[in-house]
Amino acid sequence: MTKTMKALVLKQHGDLDELQVVADYPVPEATPGHVVIRVGASSFNYHDVFTVKGMPGIKVPFPVIIGLDMAGEITEVGADVHGWKPGDRVLVNPLNKKKGLMGEMLDGGMAEYCVVAADQLISMPDGVSYEDAASLPVAYGTAHRMLITHNTVKAGDKVMILGASGGVGTGCILIAKMLGAEVIACTSSDEKVEALKKFGADHVINVNEVEFHKWAIEKYGKPQRRSYEGGVDVLINYTGGDTWGPSLKCVKRGGKILVCGATAGHDPKEDLRYVWSFEIEVKGSNSFYDDDLNGLLNMIQEGKIKPVIDEVLPLEKAADGLALIRDRKVIGKVVVTP
Repeated sequence: MTKTMKALVLKQHGDLDELQVVADYPVPEATPGHVVIRVGASSFNYHDVFTVKGMPGIKVPFPVIIGLDMAGEITEVGADVHGWKPGDRVLVNPLNKKKGLMGEMLDGGMAEYCVVAADQLISMPDGVSYEDAASLPVAYGTAHRMLITHNTVKAGDKVMILGASGGVGTGCILIAKMLGAEVIACTSSDEKVEALKKFGADHVINVNEVEFHKWAIEKYGKPQRRSYEGGVDVLINYTGGDTWGPSLKCVKRGGKILVCGATAGHDPKEDLRYVWSFEIEVKGSNSFYDDDLNGLLNMIQEGKIKPVIDEVLPLEKAADGLALIRDRKVIGKVVVTP
C-alpha cells in the first residue's frame, strides 16, 4: 500500500488560491543517488510567487510541490549514496544539478517528506534549528555571496540597503553589521522602520516619506569627483527600475553598487557619466553555493547571526504565508513546519 503525506500542491498557474493542501500525496522513495528527508522546516521566497503565477520560458511539470528552501532529517538512503545515513540532520541546496530548482522543476519542501539528490545535502551543526536553517539558502545565501564571498564590505563602510525588510535585505543587514559596517536600511512603512531598528540597522528611512539618495547626501554630503568625500561606500540595489538612477547619485567616488536582482525592472535608464566620473564599481552577484551555506550555518552555530523570521506557520496555513510575501507585509522570512 502506497504511503501518503500532506503537501502544498500546485496543479496549474494562477493566483495563490491555486495552491491546495492535500493529504494523499505519495511519500517519495529513495532512488539511486538520492535520499528521503522528513522535512523539519521549509521557507518561502518571492520566487515561489513567480512559480505559482508562471514565468516566461519556464515549463513547470504539474502537479508540483512548491518551496525551494528546506531542512530536515534523512529517513531513507538510496543506492550509491555514501557518507549519509538515516538520522542525519541536513540543509538542502535547492539547486538540483540535473533538473533545476526544487519547488519549481521538481517537488520542493512544502510537504512532510521530500526526495533529494545526495549532492544537494549539507550537514547541519547541532546548535542550528530546522527553522533557522530553512531560512538560509535563497535569501541569506544570496546576501552572503554578495557581501562576504565577493569581499565587498569592510568595517566602517557606510552601507545603504534598498528593500531592506525582505529576506535578502534582512540578511544583508545582519551580515553587514557583523562585518562592522554602518547600515542604512530603506523600507516602505513606519511599522517596518521600527522593526528594522530592532534588528540592528543604524539608520532606517521610509522611502515613501523621503527620497533615499537625498537622505544620503544630506547625511554624508554630496559625492565629490575630485576627492573621496561624501556619499555612501556601498549601496545594495536588487530592485532596479526607477531606483537605479537615484542610486548612482549618492555613492561616493570609488564606491560600489551591489546587484543580485531587479524586482522593479531590469532595464532602467542610466546616466553613465556617474559611473566614470565617480569611478563607481557595479558588482553583480549571482545565486549562492555550498560554501555560502556552510558559512552561514557556522555563523548561526557561533552566535554571530540569527535569521529574522516573521512567521512560523503550519502547512495548512502555508498559502497565507506566501500571500504575506506577495503583498510585502513581512519582515524577514516566512517559515512553514509541515
